[in-house]
Amino acid sequence: MADAQALDEVVTYTSDLIRIDTTNRGGGDCRERPAAEYAAALLAEAGLTPALLERTGGRTNVVARFEGSDPSADALLVHGHLDVVPAQPGEWSVHPFSGEVRDGVVWGRGAVDMKNMDAMILAVVRSWAREGVRPRRDVVIAFTADEEASAEDGSGFLADRHPELFEGCTEGIGESGAFTFHDGAGRELYPIAAGERGTGWVRLTARGRAAHGSRPNRENAVTRLAAAVTRIGSHEWPLRLTPTVRACLTELAALYGVDGAPDDVDGLLAKLGPAAGLVEATVRNSANPTMLEAGYKVNVIPGEAVAHVDGRFLPGHEDEFRATLDELTGPGVDWEFHHREVALQAPVDSPTYARMRAAVEEFAPEGHVVPYCMPGGTDAKQFSRLGITGYGFSPLKLPRGYDYGAMFHGVDERVPVEALHFGVRVLDRFLRTV
Repeated sequence: MADAQALDEVVTYTSDLIRIDTTNRGGGDCRERPAAEYAAALLAEAGLTPALLERTGGRTNVVARFEGSDPSADALLVHGHLDVVPAQPGEWSVHPFSGEVRDGVVWGRGAVDMKNMDAMILAVVRSWAREGVRPRRDVVIAFTADEEASAEDGSGFLADRHPELFEGCTEGIGESGAFTFHDGAGRELYPIAAGERGTGWVRLTARGRAAHGSRPNRENAVTRLAAAVTRIGSHEWPLRLTPTVRACLTELAALYGVDGAPDDVDGLLAKLGPAAGLVEATVRNSANPTMLEAGYKVNVIPGEAVAHVDGRFLPGHEDEFRATLDELTGPGVDWEFHHREVALQAPVDSPTYARMRAAVEEFAPEGHVVPYCMPGGTDAKQFSRLGITGYGFSPLKLPRGYDYGAMFHGVDERVPVEALHFGVRVLDRFLRTV
């Protein structure tokens, strides 16, 4: 089991990484290199040989391999990203890049998304080096850039340009799963991600006839765009159960004593209370309009208007997503993917999933582990190009009243010290036994 020093180090590393501002605004101005150098130095002290790799100057990734004891075993990828989303200091109780540790909690941007997991990985690997531990499988460690935008400078670059570094990797773990979900009725659920919806960020372009705003115009691009956006935003997507979501509903139905599930999805969700939040975003495709761009003067009808839509599609249902957008956009409006990534699905009956479940249950015997599908996406999408099956597994034991979901990209992001200790113990046990 991870030693006492590892429990102290995970707090230090989380705090230190938070203090390194790696804000990714999506415009290419992020610089992950200082955080990458910090992580690489700690890996080197543990006897590893980390490689620092860049597609763009300053957008640095770190990859290292911890050799296992069984050369015939498949390798396992363990990954976390170094960049974070922006934070406005005036909105926070503490400065978002202070890494302050107060009242048993580490504060700052990245405390949950996901410098905490980066710190757990570093703490576990360094504890192994001190103890002379070797896992059975090779463990490939990757700290990536650019996850909070397109991943083109991060996992996408690594998968496309440096596949040799991941030789032998068949499975991987990353964000986000094995965290405590309190159901409001005294139960503690630990969802492990075994799937992700695909990403379909869409650009709509409506074209019409530019004209004076005082004259009638039946070819108004703004009107055409507004109608298309309204149709998309109000569309009721049909229920679609993937194997991962069906497995989750089946286990929740058994836990809550609900008969007939998951055949009656709406009926089951109504009986689950807060636990319905684990699945309700992943039983359908979705498309949410998010941005509008049109015109330059109030009395000028522009010839073009643009909207952006955040679309997500379930594994096996991208064709349905495309066909539905074709129908909803209508005449005079074209659409294209601004950014697209695949949907993922991982087996929940695999030995690796069983080891994850066992590691959580060892340190949280009162908890109930369930599989779930992430509504969003992670670097696992890009690593899947290499044939790596991805799971979300960044364990945290969280107290009641702590809103884990609200921490992602939210104000006053923070993580309890005890949650980090739990994460180190569970991650260590899983990696030793998988």
